[in-house]
Amino acid sequence: MLYYLFTYLKNEFNYTGTGMWQFITFRITMALLLSLVISLLLGKRIVKYLQRKQIGETIRDLGLAGEQTKKGTPTMGGLIILSAMVIPTLLFARVMNVYILLILLCTVWLGLIGFIDDYIKVFKKNKEGLAGRFKILGQVGLGIIVGTTLYFNENVVMSREIMDGKKLAPYEKVVSNERVTPDGHRFVDVKTPITTIPFVKNHEFNYSKLISWIPGAEKFTFVIYILIVILIITAVSNGANLTDGLDGLATGVSAVIGVCFGIFAYVSGNIQFAEYLNIMYIPHLGELSIFIAAFVGACVGFLWYNAYPAQVFMGDTGSLALGGIIASLAIIVRKELLLPIICGVFFVESLSVMIQVAYFKYTKKKYGEGRRVFLMSPLHHHYQKLGYHESKIAVRFWIVTIICVVFAIATLKMR
Repeated sequence: MLYYLFTYLKNEFNYTGTGMWQFITFRITMALLLSLVISLLLGKRIVKYLQRKQIGETIRDLGLAGEQTKKGTPTMGGLIILSAMVIPTLLFARVMNVYILLILLCTVWLGLIGFIDDYIKVFKKNKEGLAGRFKILGQVGLGIIVGTTLYFNENVVMSREIMDGKKLAPYEKVVSNERVTPDGHRFVDVKTPITTIPFVKNHEFNYSKLISWIPGAEKFTFVIYILIVILIITAVSNGANLTDGLDGLATGVSAVIGVCFGIFAYVSGNIQFAEYLNIMYIPHLGELSIFIAAFVGACVGFLWYNAYPAQVFMGDTGSLALGGIIASLAIIVRKELLLPIICGVFFVESLSVMIQVAYFKYTKKKYGEGRRVFLMSPLHHHYQKLGYHESKIAVRFWIVTIICVVFAIATLKMR
C-alpha cells in the first residue's frame, strides 16, 4: 500500500525521496527489516500471552531424550511467522500483482488450516487434532486454486523473444503486442504451461508434452497441470510438517529455502539477469521477491524464540503454511522440478516415514512381526535415538539444506 501512496506523491508533488519506492531492491530491504522487527517484537508479546493463557504443547512419550522438558512450551507460534510475512507484504508490495495476491491467499489458507488443527489439540484436548482427511481436502482445494490461476489467468505469462526464422511453439498463445527493447530485441508475452527442467540444454519442459501423444488431448493439459500442482502442494506442506520435530529445525531449513526462491524470483523477474543467465523471463515476477524477503525475515526472527531450547513452537499453524508457501513459490517461479533438490531435507524426512511404514507392514505380513529400517521416523528422530543432541541435528540439517540450495542454483548453468 505504501508503494501506491509514494507513487502518488511522486507523480503529483515530486517530493524528495518518494522515487526510491519505485526500486524493488529498496522495498525488498524494507520488507526484510520490518519482518525481522515484527517477529522479534511481536513474538515476545505473543510468547508471553501464550504462556499466560497456558497454551502449551502436549508432548507424546516417544522415549526421546529431553522431550518431557518441552511439555507446556507455548505452541501456535506460527501466528508470529504469518504476521511477520503478511504485514510487510501488504505495506511494501504492489498488492494488485497476481503473484502477490496468490501467495497471500496460500499463506492465509494453510495458516488457517494449521490454526484449526492446533486449536483442536490445545483447547479441545484432542491430541489427534484436525482429521487428516480435512487437512488433505484443504490442501487439495488450495492446489486447485493455485493451478487454475496460474494456468488461466491472463496476467500470468512468459516472455518470448521473437527471432527471424524462428516460430513460437503451437502451444504458446500470444497475449500481448510486440515490444522492442532499447538494444533492438523483440518480445511478446505468451501463455504456456511450462517449467524449468535441470541438466538439459533447453532447460524447459511443457506439460502438454505429457499427453501430446494422444490426438487432440493437448486441450486438456490444464487437468494434468492442476493435478501436479495439487500433488506438489500436498507433498511439500506435509513434508514441512513432518520436519517440524526439533527446536529450530523446520524454521532454519525454511529460511534457507526462502533465500533460494528469492534469488530465483528476482533473476526471473528481471529481463537483464534472465537474458544473461539464459533462463525464462516472467514479467512482474520480481514483485514476489518482496514477499520472500518477508518470509525469510519472519523465519529468522522466529528462530530467535524457536532455537534450542525453544520458548515457543510454531505448531501446524506455521509448519503447514511454510510448506505450502514453499511449494507455491516453486510452482510460480517455474522451478517445481527442482524441489527434490532444494527441499532435500523435507523430501528425505517424508521418505523416511514412507519407508518405515511400508517396511513395517511388509515384514509384519511376511514374518508376523513388524521390523524397522530406522530406529524411529521421521529421520531426525533416528539421529536422536543414536544419541545426537537435537541442536546438532538441526544445525547439520541446515548445512545440508545450504548445500542443496547452492547446487540447485548452480543448475541454472549446468546443462
